[in-house]
Amino acid sequence: MGLGPLLVGLGLVLVLVGLLAWSGLLGWFGHLPGDIRIERDSVHVYVPIVSMLLISVVLTLVLELIRRL
Repeated sequence: MGLGPLLVGLGLVLVLVGLLAWSGLLGWFGHLPGDIRIERDSVHVYVPIVSMLLISVVLTLVLELIRRL
């Protein structure tokens, strides 16, 4: 498989995720239980621990599926 079709596929996936985020269907992402959000008067700290774990699991499963094909 050449590099061209892989780049086109990744581009289409990126466009799809962008459209989902733009439409508001990914509004829950980043607000999961376990994501740390600290907001004080002059300090805003956001650590999306569970969101990044979710991305890691999904990407691992997708890449493993691609590797097996």
